[in-house]
Amino acid sequence: MAEIVKVDGKGRVLIPKTLRTKAEIEEGSYVKVEANEKRIVIEPLEPVAEKYYGVFKVDSWPDDLDEFITEALRKEWARKRT
Repeated sequence: MAEIVKVDGKGRVLIPKTLRTKAEIEEGSYVKVEANEKRIVIEPLEPVAEKYYGVFKVDSWPDDLDEFITEALRKEWARKRT
């Protein structure tokens, strides 16, 4: 499914709702943007928290779950290296 959109003066492009829904891109989501010659590819990124849901036992969840999990994985990696 292709749609035609206009680039504004600041280089921004509005991704139509039909495409955002299909790609599961929600407000606040992160996407990877890369250029391949004359083609621009926008790829949704999965939050780290989604990958590791249920892996860690915690008493209370922090506000920034992605940062918490990244730090926990870094500590585990460092522990295994020593």
